[in-house]
Amino acid sequence: MADPIAIAARDVTLRLGRGDAAVDVLRGVNLDVAAGEHLAILGPSGSGKSSLMAVLSGLERATSGSVRVAGADFSALDEDGLARARRGRIGIVLQAFHLIPTMTAIENVAVPLELAGRRDARAAAERELIAVGLGHRLGHYPGQLSGGEQQRVGIARATACRPAILFADEPTGNLDATTGAAIVDLLFVQAAETGTTLVLITHDTTLAARCGRVIEMRDGRIVAAAGGV
Repeated sequence: MADPIAIAARDVTLRLGRGDAAVDVLRGVNLDVAAGEHLAILGPSGSGKSSLMAVLSGLERATSGSVRVAGADFSALDEDGLARARRGRIGIVLQAFHLIPTMTAIENVAVPLELAGRRDARAAAERELIAVGLGHRLGHYPGQLSGGEQQRVGIARATACRPAILFADEPTGNLDATTGAAIVDLLFVQAAETGTTLVLITHDTTLAARCGRVIEMRDGRIVAAAGGV
């Protein structure tokens, strides 16, 4: 039977810097996220929500505490182990897109699949881009795409491997309201169709309310929660 808990974090702390310059950005965070759940992590800039996402997605190592994600004990893995654990299990959509400017849309989506050993990487990338409405832009470079189109490429890249968990960190922050609404709709549709656990990082209460559960962060701690089980 599949593990009903996709993410389990226990007493997680994150300290950045050293000595007098050290800053505690996460302070004893405890969090369970059920498989298939749509969770919003809400809070203002500097609250620790993006840092929590970085730890839960394996992009940042917790200073202390334990983190178990998609069956992998992140606390026990080195950097290479974390990269392997993320591959195929975790998708990440970032506000800044982070597309490779010298690669076309289809190459941006296909290359991670190739690195994961997919022999049908290019065909899978094409299917994913068609699914997000970019079938006519496969050969275009990021600089030839609008912000909304670049974000769609980012979503296609993150979801092409059908990850168990999808993190989206302020995915509409660089987009106008209309384009942002379309991107959010796409994220929820993609997650619902695949049964993916969705963790959405945002400062927007309206956007957060679309999730089944909302937790609120302040000063590196979870200070409120609503919805969920």
